[in-house]
Amino acid sequence: MTTYLLDSNTISFIMEKRPRVLSRLDAAMQSDWLITCTIVRGEILYGLERMPQGRKRQLAEAEASVAFEYVQCEAVPERAADIYARIKRDAELDGTAQGENDLWIAATTLALDAVLVSSDTDFRRVRGLPLEDWLA
Repeated sequence: MTTYLLDSNTISFIMEKRPRVLSRLDAAMQSDWLITCTIVRGEILYGLERMPQGRKRQLAEAEASVAFEYVQCEAVPERAADIYARIKRDAELDGTAQGENDLWIAATTLALDAVLVSSDTDFRRVRGLPLEDWLA
């Protein structure tokens, strides 16, 4: 059994009902553990907060609720702090900027011994991070 941590763009693709992602999601649900983390949930909810009130926002909120039913939301484990420090320093030494949320998502993924599901190519720069793109 594989643990998959779904990144913000993957949750967004689920909300948008992208067929390729939904197909992969259905297959993974049969034998694997699907999770996200509090940072990803916060990113999605922040995106919803930024939307103006109205029908489009209500639909997006409903889709987010459905998407979050598919995956359990995990807290950032304490061990992720040690990993975060290492990968942030690696990024500095490599001269590559990485967003703080992305660093914490990567660290959480590694701490939980999961595979990150994301279309964000910036994650490829994190050494040792198992990564899958379900949109590819």
